[in-house]
Amino acid sequence: MSNNKPMPVATEISAPFWEGLKAERVLIQQCNACSHWVFYPRRHCPACLAHDLSWREVSGGATLYSFTVTRIPTLPDFADEMPQILAVIELDQGVRINSNLVGLDECEVNIGMRLQPVFAEVDAKGNRLLRFTGVDKDAAGLKTWGAAEQPVPVSEPGVARRQIALDDVDALQSLISETFSPWSNQVVVDQALIDAFAQLSGDDYWIHTDPERARKHSPFGGTIAHGALVQILQSRLQLNLGYEITGFSNMVNYGSNRLRFPAPVPAGSTIHARARVKQVEQIKSGTQLTLEINTHVLGNDRPSVINELVIVYL
Repeated sequence: MSNNKPMPVATEISAPFWEGLKAERVLIQQCNACSHWVFYPRRHCPACLAHDLSWREVSGGATLYSFTVTRIPTLPDFADEMPQILAVIELDQGVRINSNLVGLDECEVNIGMRLQPVFAEVDAKGNRLLRFTGVDKDAAGLKTWGAAEQPVPVSEPGVARRQIALDDVDALQSLISETFSPWSNQVVVDQALIDAFAQLSGDDYWIHTDPERARKHSPFGGTIAHGALVQILQSRLQLNLGYEITGFSNMVNYGSNRLRFPAPVPAGSTIHARARVKQVEQIKSGTQLTLEINTHVLGNDRPSVINELVIVYL
C-alpha cells in the first residue's frame, strides 16, 4: 500500500476535528446562538452569522445521501484501493460530509442506508480519516484500512526460545551482541494516555497537555509524550529476545546505566522497540545483565528512548 497519498492539512480552524479523529471521536461545530450544526469547520455560523461556535462530540450515526463508484485512480498511489465507493454522508445532525465507504460490496450499498463511523488509521503517527460502513459491519475491524504498516508478530509460531541456565557463564556471555532483536509489538501513544500520565505525575506542562497551544508554539507542531512515559511504556512492549534465562529465584530491575530521549514522540504516534544484550557480569549478589532497549516511533530510524536497563538475577 502506498504511503505517498495526499493527506488533509489541519488549519487553526479545522484542527479540533482532526485531533478528535485521532482519539476516535467525531467532533463538529454547533452555534451557541441558534443551535445550528456546522460542517465544514468555519469561524461563523452560516445560518445566523454569529461568531460563537463550539466543538461538540456526536455519535457519527448517519445515512447515505449519495454515492458513486470510481474504478480509475486519480493518482497512481490510489490504485491499490480500486474500486472506491465515494460518498456524501448525512450525519444525524443534518450536516453532510464527503467520505468513503469501506467494508461494503457494491451490491450492499443503497441510498438512505444507515451508516456508522470508521476511524481509519492512515500512518504511524496516529492520524486517522473518517470513513463509514454499514451498521451491521465490524467497524473496529476496519480501522486498519489504509494503515501504513501492520503489527509485527512478537515471535514466530513454533520457534522455541533458547534456554540458558544462570550458572552457564559462557552461554550468558554469548548473548552479548551488536545486533538488535526483531521489533516488538506496537503501542499507540495517544493524547488520552499522555493526559493520564500528566495527571499521575504532576507534569502538566503545555507541550504535553495543550494541543491548541502546542500547534501554535511548539517546535514539534503539536503535543508530545513525556520521555518518562515512553520509557515506562517499554513494559507494554513484548521483546522477542530469543532466549530465556532459567535457574534463578528472583529477578530485580536495578535501574539504568544510561537513559536518553533523542527524539520526540508526537501525540498519536505508534511506538515499538528492539533490544540487545550489551553486558553480562558476575557480581556479589548474582548475575547482572545490561539490556539496551531502543524505542522508536514507527518508521523513524532515530530512537525516541535509549535505555540501558540493568537486570540482576538472584
